[in-house]
Amino acid sequence: MAKGKGFRQMLAEAEAEIETLSAEQAVILHGDPDVVFVDLRDPRELEREGLIPGSFHATRGMLEFWIDPESPYHKPVFATKHKFIFYCAGGWRSALATKTAQDMGLERVAHIAGGFKAWAEAGGPVAAKAPRAAGSAAG
Repeated sequence: MAKGKGFRQMLAEAEAEIETLSAEQAVILHGDPDVVFVDLRDPRELEREGLIPGSFHATRGMLEFWIDPESPYHKPVFATKHKFIFYCAGGWRSALATKTAQDMGLERVAHIAGGFKAWAEAGGPVAAKAPRAAGSAAG
C-alpha cells in the first residue's frame, strides 16, 4: 500500500507557506479592531482552559464550510477584510487551518506558534468559557 503524506510533512509544507506569529507578537495585536482571533479548539478545551477574550470559535471540522461563501454554513465574519489569527492548543491544527484558509482565498491569515499554551505563557489575557448548560445538546 502506498503511503501518503504524514502530518509532519503536511505541517512542514503549511508552515513554509503561511505567516506564523510568536505568542508575543499575537498579544500585541490583541484588541486591534482589524484582527479576529479564531479559536479552533474543541468546546471541551475551551471550557477546561479558557480562551482569548473576544475570539471567534470555529471548530476545525467546520472551518472550510464556514469560510466558503457558497456553503450553506458560511459565517459572515469570514467575508470581512479582517486579519484572521488562528490558534489551537499547540499550533498544529492552526497551522493546517491557516494554510487551508489561505488556499480558500482569505488573504490576511496567520497562526500563533505554540498555540493557546504559548499565548497563556506569554501573559496573554485568558477569559473563562462558561460550561454548557445541563441538558443542552452535546457537540
